[in-house]
Amino acid sequence: MTIHRCFAIGCTLLSLPLVFLANVAGAQSKSDKHACSEPNSAQLCKAANTCGSSSTPCIVDVKRTGDGASSTPNTQNAKSNAPFCVTVGTTVTWKSTAKNVGFIVDPGTPSPFEPAGAIIGGSDRSVNVVAKIPGCYRYSVGACMSGAIYGMCKETSAEVIVIGGK
Repeated sequence: MTIHRCFAIGCTLLSLPLVFLANVAGAQSKSDKHACSEPNSAQLCKAANTCGSSSTPCIVDVKRTGDGASSTPNTQNAKSNAPFCVTVGTTVTWKSTAKNVGFIVDPGTPSPFEPAGAIIGGSDRSVNVVAKIPGCYRYSVGACMSGAIYGMCKETSAEVIVIGGK
């Protein structure tokens, strides 16, 4: 005859993975919602998340963080990697205030900016582009510590909404 015993700690450990998986699944469904998946993403643009104007540049600070990369626009309620808005004709300055950081921003195709293509800069080189094509764009951003070893580059993605136009 075999006797099976369940100790309190053993039963708890067995149930923890199921609880953890349920929490991760719930968190994923909330985080999978993106501004660009909204039917009218321009409606998300408010004064607090609109960056710059046709006469004032929008400055986006790109950094290498502990768990990835971040891009933070100079808006009233600035949050890393949160969607932000710019109007057509706004100059967007991508730069890094962190020391010894290089970055690359890939706005995808078609690019909402002019000149089109990858935006490559760093703490010693800011890059100016002009918002030209209205719409919602998901971009990827990568940041690396200069002279660092493997694993010191990280990337993430974020969204920019270009409003206005003809």
